[in-house]
Amino acid sequence: MTSSSFTPQCPVPHVESDSIQLAHGEGARLTRRLIREELLCAFANPFLSPLADSATLPAVEGPIVMTTDSSVVSPLFFPGGNIGSLAVYSAINDLAVSGAFPLYLSLALILEEGLSIDTLRRVVASISEAARTCGVPIVTGDTKVVPRGAADKLFICTTGIGRQRKDVDAGVQRVRPSDKILISGTMGDHGLAVLSAREGLDLGDNLISDSAPLHDLVDRLLESGAEVRFMRDPTRGGVAAVLHELVEQFSFAIRLDEASLPISPVARGACELLGLDALHIANEGKLLAVVSEKTAGAAIEALRGHPLGAHATIIGEIADSPSAEVLLVNRFGQVRNIDEPSGAPLPRIC
Repeated sequence: MTSSSFTPQCPVPHVESDSIQLAHGEGARLTRRLIREELLCAFANPFLSPLADSATLPAVEGPIVMTTDSSVVSPLFFPGGNIGSLAVYSAINDLAVSGAFPLYLSLALILEEGLSIDTLRRVVASISEAARTCGVPIVTGDTKVVPRGAADKLFICTTGIGRQRKDVDAGVQRVRPSDKILISGTMGDHGLAVLSAREGLDLGDNLISDSAPLHDLVDRLLESGAEVRFMRDPTRGGVAAVLHELVEQFSFAIRLDEASLPISPVARGACELLGLDALHIANEGKLLAVVSEKTAGAAIEALRGHPLGAHATIIGEIADSPSAEVLLVNRFGQVRNIDEPSGAPLPRIC
C-alpha cells in the first residue's frame, strides 16, 4: 500500500450555517435536513412525500408529452419574477404550446456553496406558489451542491409531463399560405427587465417581465374553434428566432407588418436607447400562433378575453412565396429582411 497525502475530512460541519455548504450535497444528515425542512414542506403532495428515488404516477389516457428546461437567469430576482417561478412557467409553457395539458413537474436544484439559505427559501416559496397556481404538483426531484465559484448561486432544471389533447396538432407541417401570425401581447418585456436588473439600468418603472403560465390562454384559443396551425412561446431569440424556425421547415416567406408589432412605450424606448430590436428579445409569457385566415378574428377575440391576451394582435401572414425568409413591411411599404439572431445580445435571461 502506497502512502498518500490525502487526509479524509468529515463533510458535516460542526456549526450551523445560514448558507449552503458542500455537506448539504453529500447525501447525509444535512442533505436530509435540507430536503425535509426546506423542500418537502414547500412541495408536499402524495407523490413526493415518500421521498423515493422516483415518483409512481397514475396511468394517463392518450399520448404523453414531456419537456425539459433549464433556468440560469442572472440575477435570480428581477422586476416581475424570479428564477423560481420562471423555471415552473417555462416547463408549463412548453407543454401548453405543444397542445398538452400539464400534469406533473420534476425539479432539480443545482446550488452553489455559499448560497444564502434565505435566498433559497425565497426561490422555493416562489416555485411552490407558481406550481400551486398552475395546479401542477412537483412529484420528484434532485438537489446537488457544487463548490463556490463552480456555478452562479443557483441553477434550476424542470421537467414537465403532460397529456396530449385529442385532435390537436400544432406542427409546422400544417402551416399554409395566407395563414395569419398572431401574438398574445407586447414583445421584449422579459429580456429588457432582466437586463435592467442585471446592469442597474433605469429603463422605467413600468418595465417588468411578462413571465407567466400560458396553459389557460392556450385553452381559450383552442376552445375558440380557431384553426390553430402552429404554436410557440418565443423565449430565447424572441419572435424572430421562432419565425426563422418556421421558414426553415417549409418553402414560404413570412411578411410582418411593422405598424402592428406590439411593443410597449417603455420597451420601445429601451430598445432605441440600447440599439436592440424587440423582435430578437426573449419573452416568457407570450404565445405566438399561426391560425387560418378565416378563423383569425375568432382567435384574437378569444385571446383578448383572457388577461394575458388583452393586447393580442395579428402581426403578419404566411406569404405565397418560395423564398424562405422573414420580411418586415414598414409604414411606407418598404420591405427589409429580419435576420435570424446569430448570437446572444442578452445572455442569461432564462
